[in-house]
Amino acid sequence: MAHKAYEAHKEHKRTMFGLSLSVFVMMLGVGTIMPLLPGKVIAFGGSESAVAYIASAFALPYILLQVPMGAWSDRLGVKRFLIAGYLLCGASGLIYYFADSAPSVLLGRVVQGAGEAPLWALAPALLSILYAGSKGRAMGVYNATLHVGLTLGPLLGIVLLRVGWGAFNFLFFSACCAVSAVVVALLVENRRSAGAQDVRFDLGGMKKIASDRAILVAFLGIMLYGAGYGLFLTTLPAYMVRARGYSQTFVQFFFASYYLAVSLSQIVSGPLTDRYGPEKFMVAGLGATAVLLALLPLLISQAAALTAVLGASLGLGTFFLSSMSFLNAAVPAQLKGTISGTYYLFWGIGFFTGPIVVSRVMAAYGDNVGLTGFAALMFAESVALFCILRRKAA
Repeated sequence: MAHKAYEAHKEHKRTMFGLSLSVFVMMLGVGTIMPLLPGKVIAFGGSESAVAYIASAFALPYILLQVPMGAWSDRLGVKRFLIAGYLLCGASGLIYYFADSAPSVLLGRVVQGAGEAPLWALAPALLSILYAGSKGRAMGVYNATLHVGLTLGPLLGIVLLRVGWGAFNFLFFSACCAVSAVVVALLVENRRSAGAQDVRFDLGGMKKIASDRAILVAFLGIMLYGAGYGLFLTTLPAYMVRARGYSQTFVQFFFASYYLAVSLSQIVSGPLTDRYGPEKFMVAGLGATAVLLALLPLLISQAAALTAVLGASLGLGTFFLSSMSFLNAAVPAQLKGTISGTYYLFWGIGFFTGPIVVSRVMAAYGDNVGLTGFAALMFAESVALFCILRRKAA
């Protein structure tokens, strides 16, 4: 019995290592290309508002795939979906490399969105099954590793740009994805959610879960988190270049700072949510992000802007991990993949709509109105979360 437990522990550790290594390698490649995509769209004649569609093109397949993919993985296991995701992401890198128009860049984002869907949702779901007693820590390590890759990627991208190899970034990304697919094939176990093969999935079960007002309000916060994530990847860098006159090198550091802070927040908040519960961290993370985002238009120096980005990113990362832990604790074991898919469904809706809506408000009414208006909405959501979670605890 002890021997079986030891072997299971070894297999879980190997899976954890395989998941973390594969996502780090792939996200290292993502980090080298993401800062280039806004400029690539504009260089092909796209407007600044068209840059927002970089997020939306990614989010569309992401949204459509989340819930059915989560249900399928509960029944069939996650491994085949992870391998397929990495291969699709590799194909998107080739599309970027050969792209000769803004629509072809957006096509690459559609393919990349389909590929990344299982990487963000299903790996944490698997970890929540393997590490039921410390799922916050396990998911935190995975997502921190993911964002460490995204942090180092832009810095590597700066090196490639300075030696004149900017276009090589897209081929490098494709190679990273291929390596990650091999790592998953060799190291990751194919675990299904317990009892899921006996459960017929329908939306009724998720509607019942969402009838809990605390969960419903949490889903609204997840939508705003997705919108904020999209803003940091598209609209905000474009705003910094246009309104502040900052350079492409600053944009690379902007991305690196964002990903670094999100990564650090995962490492710190994971064990804390396991110990103290996720609710207070959900409220604090979203509220801190709102305040710092509202301050961003008022900050003149590049150093102050990067500091605000770091703080807001810490808040976003803290909200992500705590809200994911909160929802995973709210469902039975056979719905772990489904709830993760539903999480990223709401995240994807925000990621799809947020940058478009905010960029249009900024264009129509001014940058300050667009950014502070979104920050006010996020802060109101944090207050609503505080009130309803406090009432539920009482």
